[in-house]
Order: sequence, then C-alpha cells, then structure tokens
Amino acid sequence: MTSDAHPVKAELRALWSLALPLAFAQAGQAAMGLVDTAVLGRLSATAQAAAGLGNSLTFTLLFFGMGVLFALDPLVSQAIGARRPAEARTHYWTGVWLALVTSVAVLVPLLSLSPVLAWVGVQPDVAQGAMDYVAWRVPGVAGQLLFVVARSYLQGLGRTKAIVVAMVVANLLNAALDVLLVFGAGPLPALGIAGAAIATSACTWAQFAVLVLALGPAPDGVERRPSAAALWRAAKVGIPVGAHLLAEGGVFGLAGLLAGRLGADSSAAHQVALTWASLTFCAAVGIGSAGSVRVGWGVGAKDPTAARRSGVVALGSGAAFMSTTALLFVLAPGPLARLLSPDEQVVGVASALFVVTAVFQVSDGIQGVGAGVLRGYGDTRFTFLANLVGHWAVGLPLSLWLGVRGDLGVVGLWWGLSAGLSAVAVALFVRFRWVSRQPVRALVPTPE
Repeated sequence: MTSDAHPVKAELRALWSLALPLAFAQAGQAAMGLVDTAVLGRLSATAQAAAGLGNSLTFTLLFFGMGVLFALDPLVSQAIGARRPAEARTHYWTGVWLALVTSVAVLVPLLSLSPVLAWVGVQPDVAQGAMDYVAWRVPGVAGQLLFVVARSYLQGLGRTKAIVVAMVVANLLNAALDVLLVFGAGPLPALGIAGAAIATSACTWAQFAVLVLALGPAPDGVERRPSAAALWRAAKVGIPVGAHLLAEGGVFGLAGLLAGRLGADSSAAHQVALTWASLTFCAAVGIGSAGSVRVGWGVGAKDPTAARRSGVVALGSGAAFMSTTALLFVLAPGPLARLLSPDEQVVGVASALFVVTAVFQVSDGIQGVGAGVLRGYGDTRFTFLANLVGHWAVGLPLSLWLGVRGDLGVVGLWWGLSAGLSAVAVALFVRFRWVSRQPVRALVPTPE
C-alpha cells in the first residue's frame, strides 16, 4: 500500500459522510414530486400528466433561483476553510436577501406560462391542469429558496443532520396532505391537482422552519443588513449557476412540453421516467454538493492538493453510483413504472424510456458532480456555457430530429437528452482536470 492510499481512503470516508445526508435530503426534494405523481396517477392519466408538467415547469424556473443561491456553497465553505466563521454567517444573511429578490424574478415568468403551453400545442386539459398546479405552487417559491440558503450554510459547516430531519418532516407531511387534499376526507373537499400543489407548497415552508431552528447562535461580528457589494459578489458567482440550471432544466421542461403534444400517455410516461431519473440524480447532486464543500475547504485553506483530491474522489464516486442505478433501470423497468402508474399503456412507454435513462446515467452523474466540484473552486461560468452548448446545441436538435420529425416519439426525445448530457459531462470533466492544476484562489481573499 502506497502512502498516497491513506489520504484517498480518508477522503472517500469524509466525502461520503457528508454526501449521504445531502443526497438523502436532495432525494427528499424529488420524493415530494414522486408522491404527487403517484397519488395523482390514481386519479387519472391526465391529472398525472398535468401535475407532472406543472411540477416540471415550476422547478425549471426554480432551478434558476436555486442556482443563484448556490453561490453560497463556495462562499461559505471557503470562509470555513479559512477559519472565518463570522464571515460565513454573514454570507448566510446575504443569501437571505438574495433569495427574496430572486423569488420575485422567478414568480413573474412562472405566472406567464399559459400562452406558452397553448403555443407549443399541449392538450388543453393537460395545460389547464398544469397551470392550476403552478398557481398553487407560487406561495411556496420564497420558502423553497430560503430553504436552499439555510441548507447551503449548514452543509458548508458540515452540519447535515438538520437537513435530513427537515426532509423527513417535509415528506411525511407531504404524503399525508397529498392524500387528504387530492381525494378529500370528511369535511375536506377533494381538490385534485390543486391539492397536491398546496401540500408541496406548505412543506417547503415547513422544511425551511426546521433549518432555521438548527442555525444556532451567530458568531460575533456578523453583518445582517443587506450590502450591495456582498449581493453583487454573490450574484456574480450564482447567476451563471442559475443560468446553467435553467439551461439544463429548460431543455427537460421543453421536452415535457413536446411530450405533451404526443398525448396524455406519452406525457405521463415522460413524467414517470423523469421522476425516477431525478430521484437517482439526487445522489449525484448530493455527492457534487459534498465535493463542492470539501473542494471549498481546500481552497479556503490554500491547499490545492486537498482540493484536487476531493474533486477526483467525488467524480469517481458519482460515476460508480450512477452505474449501479443504470443496471437497476435495465433490469426492472416495468416494476419501477408501475410504482407510479397503474395504466399499462403508460407503463409500456415508460419502460422504453428507462432503457434510454440507463444509458445516460453515468454521464448524468459526471456532469452533476462535475458542476459541484467546479463550484467549490468558484468556477461557474464555464459550467453554464457547457450546459448551454451541450443541451441546446447538441441535445435539443437531436431530440427534435428523432422525436418530432422522426418516428421515435417520446423515446426519440430522450435519446436527444442523453446526447446532450454526455456532451456536458465530457466538457466538465476536462475543465476540472485543467482547473485543479491551477493555483487556488479564494473568492474572498484572506486578510493578511
């Protein structure tokens, strides 16, 4: 055993001790959408397709806001690595103000989607149900973004227990409210699609409340008032992340719109497969978030070797985990689809989509983790450009060619998405190899 083996093993243990709760928490976010999809699947295929489309559109725009707030990942972790806890808490308050501003930027386009659905050609009943879902998700937008701020701060400190507790509370509450509000019980009327959206909105505020209780006392020297300079510094890091997530989420959202043109069965199958793919991707996001924190700690401590080692271990872990989920999708597509839909036509189409999903699992893992480790370095602009080119210049044209102009339907749409994800994965891996060999530079220089 070489002397280098010990640091790698230690890094692997440290990474996974941080990544597991973060992946679980991220899975908790996706699980709420999964429960919405499963419950409404018992109502009708149209309700399932509409709510799935509404959830996809909501998160497409929320992804931008969440991405802007991901600026806190490197800011907090680098401050902790440099042993400046008061500065880290000040970044939290900067994030709170930024979340409130960003929520307004998300709400305006979110409430203006109805003409877009008609223009794309989504079936009227699916479009109306989707907008009903969106309307009742609006009250939860600010709560979701404030939750991201608190989560980024706590994970930057390496304190993840409260994040897991928040997810457990939110999911238990969401499952109970979904059943009560969708189908009704006693004096409660059956609200259908609106009930699922109301349940999820309520849970976003509940999970934020749990994290607020876990923040603990602030160190001396924390600045809570908004600072134009601090907001601009965070925005410069976060806006490219938001644009990257918007580019990625936007192409999947557009694929959902195109699937909606192919009928309720294709649209529902798309949502079923996307729900499962999003769930497995949560592990990659968790590993990427852990990698971002540990890379940030290395950068803040001015230790480029530790930062690079953290990135390498995170990328390898992401690829290994997603290879395992790919095997699951190949071996059990039917049972997985039936967990979310009792409609055999939907199950048949979704099973074909799972085969495509299995193909891009490794690429999805590498690009998800790659974005996280690069964020730890504060390198966010390249990630945006890679996603813009990969998804919109490679993936979308292939989706249109195979799925709309060709005869592959929704399966063709997913082959195009797979190509786009693979292009992004290659670009981010190459970028990491270059960035990790450069001298480290903190986003906020350490005072001499």
